[in-house]
Amino acid sequence: MSLGFGEIFLIVMVALLIFGPKKLPELGRAAGQTLREFKQATHGIISDDEDTKKTK
Repeated sequence: MSLGFGEIFLIVMVALLIFGPKKLPELGRAAGQTLREFKQATHGIISDDEDTKKTK
């Protein structure tokens, strides 16, 4: 499922209306940091699983 330009534009406009322009960069940073931490945790789980498979 991919988002086109129109869908992304609509999401950004709704976010601007709900949170305002001052709060939006802060929310973007928080979302990016959360996504980064999730990817690191997922990578850690996958590498642990691969290590377990190699030792068996």
